[in-house]
Amino acid sequence: MEEPTKRARRGRAPAPAGRTGRPRQAEVARLAGVSQATVSLVLGGKQQGAAISRETRQNVLDAAGRLGYVPDPAARRLAAARNDLLGVFSFTATFPTDVQHSYYPFLVGVEREAAARGYDLVLFTGSSTGGAGAGGPHPLNRARLADGCLLLGRHAPVDELRRLVDDGFPVVHLGRRDEPEGLAWVGADYVSSSREVVERLASLGHRRIVLVREDDEAPASTDREQGFLEGLRVAELPEAEAVFRSADPALDLTPERLRQWLAGGVTAFVAEETDSGGAWRALSTAVREAGLKAPRDLSLALLGSPPPDLADAPEPTGFDIPRAQLGAEAVRLLATLVAGEDVPERPVALVACTYRPGATAGPPPGARPAPG
Repeated sequence: MEEPTKRARRGRAPAPAGRTGRPRQAEVARLAGVSQATVSLVLGGKQQGAAISRETRQNVLDAAGRLGYVPDPAARRLAAARNDLLGVFSFTATFPTDVQHSYYPFLVGVEREAAARGYDLVLFTGSSTGGAGAGGPHPLNRARLADGCLLLGRHAPVDELRRLVDDGFPVVHLGRRDEPEGLAWVGADYVSSSREVVERLASLGHRRIVLVREDDEAPASTDREQGFLEGLRVAELPEAEAVFRSADPALDLTPERLRQWLAGGVTAFVAEETDSGGAWRALSTAVREAGLKAPRDLSLALLGSPPPDLADAPEPTGFDIPRAQLGAEAVRLLATLVAGEDVPERPVALVACTYRPGATAGPPPGARPAPG
């Protein structure tokens, strides 16, 4: 039989050289070739989760030994103190409790699933520091009062998230995030949903379509743009100048610019949904001020749900985000992490969106039959 250390080395990454800081669980996980949740279980001495084999446990111990990993005693004490509380941390300045706030349906799903699993909720907000990422040292440390924490918001302090993940604290972000490495997240499938919207517009006869989006690198925005461009390629439509990015859509998207697009052959416009709804508001305002109407003069689509305060306007073509379902899925994933169950190396979940026919899209004006 092979010695455990030899078995652990085969196919594993070498221990980093020239180290100056204390090794972290994330590095142990990479060296052992397992998830960070598995490392937390093994190094915490927990025996639940018989799915962790003796060989896997030995690989983790070998990796920890090679790196010189020493558990943080404060983190271990916190991890051992289970109190059946799940945290929800919002990166907005005030916590979204208004039923018209776009986050509210997330909270409905979170509360229902948490109650079904026997957890109470602790709500955190960045308002005391002007927003979680705006000031104050280590604002996310408060989340450790709970057994684990859900995070809501397009913009989150990466360094603070990395510290929680590296310490093995159970945390799930509501919305896709590529950083930090090892962060669990639950998100909507914006790529496929955005592609479908473009394909539907193309099937109506539109041959030039423009996406209006904020000048933002948030994953939700990049996913929508990716799906939009994929839809153009599938329909063999031009991609040149098909994406309009603006840091201030209300200022940059004028009726004059809109008329220029129409004169150049654009017949359909797609806007992304954001927390502020800035792109859709600006597009709708420009259409109205230009004296145009959808779908009579042009077609409009929204990659998401319309802002609640615009509910009296015609329902836009696009897709609906299953926010309550996403909130519930995030709680299920967080509960798995809190329980110490074995999870994949990168625990993620994508939830499909539902296409919404709406009332703002139709064939291009030139493609409609003349009135009889």
